[in-house]
Formats: sequence, C-alpha cells, structure tokens
Amino acid sequence: MSSTLQGKVAVIFGGTGGIGAATAKRLAVAGARVVVVGQRDETKARQIADTLPGSGHGSAVASITDSRSLNALAEQVRAQYGRADILVNASGFTQAVKHADLDALTDELIDEIMKVNWRGQFAAVRAFRALLDESGDGLVVNVSSIAGSTGSGSNIAYCAAKAGLDVMTASLGRALAPRIRVLNVSPGVVDTAFVPGRSADFNDKAAATTPLGRIGSPDDVAAAIEACATHLTFSTGVTIVVDGGRRLN
Repeated sequence: MSSTLQGKVAVIFGGTGGIGAATAKRLAVAGARVVVVGQRDETKARQIADTLPGSGHGSAVASITDSRSLNALAEQVRAQYGRADILVNASGFTQAVKHADLDALTDELIDEIMKVNWRGQFAAVRAFRALLDESGDGLVVNVSSIAGSTGSGSNIAYCAAKAGLDVMTASLGRALAPRIRVLNVSPGVVDTAFVPGRSADFNDKAAATTPLGRIGSPDDVAAAIEACATHLTFSTGVTIVVDGGRRLN
C-alpha cells in the first residue's frame, strides 16, 4: 500500500455516491484514514468505510444543507481523529429540466439546487476550516462540472450553481492560503446514476461526441481528486477539467 497520505484524515461528503466512494478507496489506498459521510444512509456509509483498505476509517451522516449538522460533524471528527487534512465536497443534486422550459424550473427547485450544490459546499468548508487550518497542509477539493463553464447541463440552475462553485474555489483559494489549498475537479458526463432518468442511450450518445471516445468513470474523477492531494501541491484556486475533451465540442 502506498503511504503518500499516511497520517492524513480525509472527510468525504457525498461519500456514498459513485464519485465519493471511488475517492474514498483511492485516498485509503494512498494511506489516509477516511470518513465517509452520507446525506441520509448511515448503513451504506458504514458499509463503504468497512470495505476500504487500511484501518481507522469511519462513517457518518450529516446534512449538507444544515450548518448545525456540519458543525457537529466537525466536532465529531476532532474528537475521534484530532485532525482533518482533506475535505472533499462530492455532494450534489440535480434534476433534468430542458433549458427552454422556464416554467418547469420552479423557484423551489432553483432554491434546492443552490442549497445542495453551492451553499452546502461553502458551509462544509466553513465548518471544517479550523481543523484544516490546524493541519497546516489542509486541502479542499470541490467537485464541480463542465456545466459551469459550458452552460450546457441538466438544467440552467445547475449550470449556475456549478459556475458559482468554480468562483468559490478561486475566492477561497485566495482567502485560505497558505495553510489551506482549494481546488476544483470538473467532470463531464460520468457513468453514475446522478442525473435521474438518464438512460444508457444518453451515455452512448455522449461517448460518441466526446473526443476521447467514452464518458468518464467515477474512478477517473477520483484519480484527479487524489492527484490534488498527492501531486498538485503547488496549485490552489483553480479548476482541473476531467471530461475526455467533451467541452471542446
């Protein structure tokens, strides 16, 4: 087992999703102790943590839209581990709405998308800032989307939320330096069930129009997140695109 991240503690929001679970495995292989955080499903979070290589892993449930829950989790991590070095924001939510159908993008859906895809990520960083700062080598990795720069995605609000996450990363990269680095990983289409209703036919069409000839896997994104922690140590406030060249079309 590689020990690149030996002694580090990584907290992964959205840890029960495809990207989050793949990231948990990669960071554990690299030597980190990983806290897998689910939104609601404590059993699944615990199952993922139990399958990770190495030892000292944990699981928890916290609502990304409830700052009290996030603050409580930070205190729980402090009590159990005494530190947090890496925070991965892989939580997210969306719903497919045609961009021309303005009426279908209701105020309620807009608010929910902004809460889960922007406010929650900021609140998670805010809750863990003290622990990350105490590390002296803290890292935040936000999972964005090329929708934030192309304006083409599951719905307009989702595109806007991801654009906001891109800007947040730049702002926090400046504000939290030098003790905390903040990076964005921006995938294109990824082979998960993240967007409800998307079929294999959609994935096939996306693969055919992607320069590298396929859609991304959760591990493609996880590999980029791992690189942020292990190799891109002189980078902060920037976005790493992992889309197979899809944005070039």
